[in-house]
Amino acid sequence: MLAGLLFGVAISEMTFYYLNTGETRPPQVVTLNIPPGTAERVAHGESSPTLASSMYFVVGDTLMVNNLDSVVHQLGPLFIPSGSSATMKLDTEQDYAFTCSFIPSKYIGLNVRPPLTLVTRILGILEAGLPMGILIALYSIYAMPLKKKPASALSE
Repeated sequence: MLAGLLFGVAISEMTFYYLNTGETRPPQVVTLNIPPGTAERVAHGESSPTLASSMYFVVGDTLMVNNLDSVVHQLGPLFIPSGSSATMKLDTEQDYAFTCSFIPSKYIGLNVRPPLTLVTRILGILEAGLPMGILIALYSIYAMPLKKKPASALSE
């Protein structure tokens, strides 16, 4: 069983390390700045190097969009006049695809995930480690059966 749990720790923690997208932090205000000249770049089919087409958030985050461009921009339900800002509270675990005017593809993905806690990580370890421990135990019983005492030792 111990070997299975160690396997679960290794797999779970390696996966966490390589695939971590920031869900371990508490909710916060995340600022998105639309740089000057973005509308002109989008009109030419170019993207702004500072704007991603997909973003990850934790449930409870607030997205604040600052429009530093000279034209009005839209992000889903938010209309942001030039030189102003707007906020959106992200309270639900969901993948959003909003229309937006500052990305050449005209949409942006907002991925909202629950915060990752210690309990979640421990459950992941147990869900991987316990079945593997059981399989290792069954295999060891099958591969190395218990030695039987010789019949002469039993009669003494």
